[in-house]
Amino acid sequence: MTNGEALHLTDGKGVLMTATISDDHKKRCTVEIIDSVFQPFEGKSITIAISLLKNSSRFEWFLEKATEIGVSSIFPLLCDRTEKQSFRLDRMKAVIESATLQSRQVWMPQLAEPIKFTDFLQRGRQENSQLLIAHCAEGEKPLLSQINLNSSDPFLILIGPEGDFSDLEIKEAINNKYTAVSLGNTRLRTETAGMVAAVVLKQFS
Repeated sequence: MTNGEALHLTDGKGVLMTATISDDHKKRCTVEIIDSVFQPFEGKSITIAISLLKNSSRFEWFLEKATEIGVSSIFPLLCDRTEKQSFRLDRMKAVIESATLQSRQVWMPQLAEPIKFTDFLQRGRQENSQLLIAHCAEGEKPLLSQINLNSSDPFLILIGPEGDFSDLEIKEAINNKYTAVSLGNTRLRTETAGMVAAVVLKQFS
């Protein structure tokens, strides 16, 4: 792009700006803001707390797709069966930023530092959210798409690691008022489960 061309900018917090390039320097481009509009967030907030994955590219894929769908917040979890412990927050935020721009959104998801599962339960219990946990253990679980999700409260869903949550983690979540749900009859990869949850919850937001 060259001097005089128009482009859109956003701060990722609802502000859409229209600008023109005043200096098209390759490394220090300068623009002039000619209009700024705030676009309120539409729908209900969706938070997905999902285990880190051994394969970083698969976790990055989930971040990209969750951003495109319109997830509000993402919390990487460290669970009993989480294999990967390292996490590059700067790289992961760059993936989200790129997906936000590509999908032309003005609200960018918030990405937290990895947090231990138990610590997150204590945090989540204090939020005014519809608390959900998707797991593969035996037992009666309604499909996520079939439970009553029509209240005004935001959504918060837990997605486990490869190998699923441990029995103790599931019990702890239930004791903290999380509702167990199913994502279907097939066993999904962690990043696929996160995607399915995002799509279903977005329909109710």
